[in-house]
Amino acid sequence: MSTEQINEFLPFLIPLIIVQFAFLGYTLHHILTHKTYKRGTRNIWLAVTIVLMAFVGPILYFVFGREEA
Repeated sequence: MSTEQINEFLPFLIPLIIVQFAFLGYTLHHILTHKTYKRGTRNIWLAVTIVLMAFVGPILYFVFGREEA
């Protein structure tokens, strides 16, 4: 991919990157401030979220791991 092609997609990529990191930050904050989870432990959800941080990890946590308060 050339620089011109990357520059063409930049207006679409920057908001997605910002949303991705905001979602990751919110997920990590939620994991670190709660003590109970539907499935797994804090360490497992931290590992899943960080390793699969491109939306997949946070989505998995909120679907399968988040315990309703």
